Amino acid sequence: MPMRNAGGSLKQVPDDRYVEEPASYLEKYPYDQRDSSDDYGDHNSASSYPNSSRDTSGSHQPMLHATPPRRKQWGKQPFYFYRLPNKVVRHLCCALMSTVILFILLLVRMSWVSSIQLELGPKPPPPPAQWESFEFLKRYYGGIRTLVPREQNIPEYPSDHEAQPASDTNSTVAERQTGTLRPSTPFNPYPEYTSPAYLSEYVAKRDCFLDLEDRIRIPSVHSYSGVPQGMPDHIMGSYDLLGLRNDVCFDRFGRLGPYGFGYGKKTGGIGAGLDGDREGAEQTWAEVQEVNYKDVRWGEAQLRCVDKNSARFRQPGTEERQAMPAESSLLDEKRHIKGRQQSPSDSAPLGSATGTNLSESAKTLLPRTAVVIRTWSDFEYTREDILYLRSLISELSLLSGAEYTVHFLIQVKDNEIPIWADEGTYDRILREATPPEFRGMGTLWSEGMMGFIYGGLSESFYRGLPVHGVYRSTFMPTQYFAHKHPEYDYFWNWEMDVRYTGQWYHFLDSVRKWAKEQPRKGLWERNGRFYVPSAHGTWEDFKQMVRVQSEMGTESPNNMWSGLSAGVPQTKIDKPIWGPLPPSDDVLDTSQDPSPPTTYEKDKYTWGVGEEADLITFNPMFDPDGTTWLLADDYTGYNATNGPPPRRTAIITASRLSRRLLETMHYETALHRHTMFSEMWPASCALHHGYKAVYAPHPVYIDRDWPPSYLAAVMNGGRNGASGGARTSVFGDREHNFRGQTWYYNAGFSPVLWRRWLGYRVDNNGGEEEEGVGEGRMCLPGVLLHPIKAVELVVEGPSEEI
Repeated sequence: MPMRNAGGSLKQVPDDRYVEEPASYLEKYPYDQRDSSDDYGDHNSASSYPNSSRDTSGSHQPMLHATPPRRKQWGKQPFYFYRLPNKVVRHLCCALMSTVILFILLLVRMSWVSSIQLELGPKPPPPPAQWESFEFLKRYYGGIRTLVPREQNIPEYPSDHEAQPASDTNSTVAERQTGTLRPSTPFNPYPEYTSPAYLSEYVAKRDCFLDLEDRIRIPSVHSYSGVPQGMPDHIMGSYDLLGLRNDVCFDRFGRLGPYGFGYGKKTGGIGAGLDGDREGAEQTWAEVQEVNYKDVRWGEAQLRCVDKNSARFRQPGTEERQAMPAESSLLDEKRHIKGRQQSPSDSAPLGSATGTNLSESAKTLLPRTAVVIRTWSDFEYTREDILYLRSLISELSLLSGAEYTVHFLIQVKDNEIPIWADEGTYDRILREATPPEFRGMGTLWSEGMMGFIYGGLSESFYRGLPVHGVYRSTFMPTQYFAHKHPEYDYFWNWEMDVRYTGQWYHFLDSVRKWAKEQPRKGLWERNGRFYVPSAHGTWEDFKQMVRVQSEMGTESPNNMWSGLSAGVPQTKIDKPIWGPLPPSDDVLDTSQDPSPPTTYEKDKYTWGVGEEADLITFNPMFDPDGTTWLLADDYTGYNATNGPPPRRTAIITASRLSRRLLETMHYETALHRHTMFSEMWPASCALHHGYKAVYAPHPVYIDRDWPPSYLAAVMNGGRNGASGGARTSVFGDREHNFRGQTWYYNAGFSPVLWRRWLGYRVDNNGGEEEEGVGEGRMCLPGVLLHPIKAVELVVEGPSEEI
């Protein structure tokens, strides 16, 4: 009979008797304490069948022997299942049941809502923006056969609805077609370089040509006197204020004809513009014949022009340095060009090593300006892009006697390519990155290269983008470019999708002169507002309005949506900005920062007059604090314990920056690890250091009949009548209001106007047929347009690579 020991174990012996298992065995194998029934089930118990032979056979032995005890395996621990307390199990069951019930109720609710929606029908779309209900303007597309003097024009917009603008019909076209079209005339915005007044103050300017022999001149841009009848006026900005001419207009042949538009590829043209209305187009080449651009090399032409006119400019006092790492090949190319055969006009001495001779030592030397075109290595240049670049180089560099020099700052998007380490790779990519006629004018950079130069920046991956990326830090390569090019005093950061229907030198030089004469008092406050002449009156009226709004505040309900400063609501009155406004919790190098000569109250609008601007932008520099602009908080390296640093933003990076500002941005990034989002960085850096920043209110047109007062309220819908500083700002969620304008990153009117002006059909309007039976080709005053992308010109014959 089985016997059980003190530990409860059974041990089977050969004579069918059970004896107690030694306690020492249990101590040695404590994990093998188990009943035999665990292994054999019912086979180890008495048979459940009454007639089984097992009941009478005392010699019965089980067929399966007991499992021998297992040895303890060192290093392995037993696994126990922990039984939860009943209280915990009850709570878990209650939570599970509650979740199931809530899910069922949610399904019932969704079913009920869905049935209600089906009964009510589909949900109507949100109402369109208010501006979409305004009527489209039509007289932008008037032709050259309806030209009238500017002072006699009755604009279609803005209108007081008392004087009726000219009809958009062609009722008088037949009569005008029988007459003679007034000829176009050369447009010359340059100073009288040969006048006694100019020569008494400046060194004489020497003419530049496209070839080595000084034979090929560039034809002048042509314009027509007047504007098409009923031509709308601009709604924002001013021609008269900036010194721009608005009494002339430009057609496509007079504007682009000097650069290959309007004649065939066999004679060196672009091969486009051969169809449509061409009446009077030949006048563009009446004085200077068509140029064969097949063999023109613009880089060499620019360098020759700089050499000829080097005596006119201030010298940096240092030897020429490399623009970027591994760029010695470009310097070799420059030396090669300089050493080539000189033309007879180059044989005369240009002056001493300092750039002047004894008779000219007292004359004023001019600053040099670089126009930096931002592009990338795999950019596909269209024929229209080629015309754009030719016009920039001709009008800004060659025709001005090298006052400007055009460069290409080319991004290599593949960071794995070692452009900073291998000159052969650098030269190959640079050669492939630009069309042949522009080779020798470029500089390569990459985001990885900026990471090496400006290491140590805190990487936040704001909105998933790297801090050294071109989107967040557009000006990093511009900063470094300026640092390596001491020969330039100013830098225009320019883009490939900007166009101007007027003449480039006239526009940029007029803007520069106006910005130079702006006083600093109230400047930041004016910089933050759009100027709408039909609503604000004259510029003096606008200045006084801004002063009152800033110093006394307004009762505008938009102020309730202004931002918070350190968690405390802002006061009604805005403190005027007078001098530097550095961050409160950061230490900046302010040793070179300008200081106001007197107090704000005592200044008579004299400080800053005659001072060149460190920053010129073409959109207001608004305060992003409190707005819905998505990138307002993209600042890196600043101590934000007591709130963000003071900031200003100007949308669209096309702007002019001084060497002083770019060097400050360079050292702020390299030494203090400070930077901000691309369109916020230059203006904010100028604000911190007290540099002169100016928003130039250039003429902006709009495609619909907006009430001027309503437009002014929308555009300046921020805090105290400014464009920023509140959630009601036009920058951010309300940027859709820019779609019908001619200057913004998402403007839709600009590409339409540009393509119609080129003679193409857009949205079933315009084109060759309409020009032939209507008023002729379009003629526009100078208008700055953005964005203009991927314009494909219709060319003669088979398409060829550029």
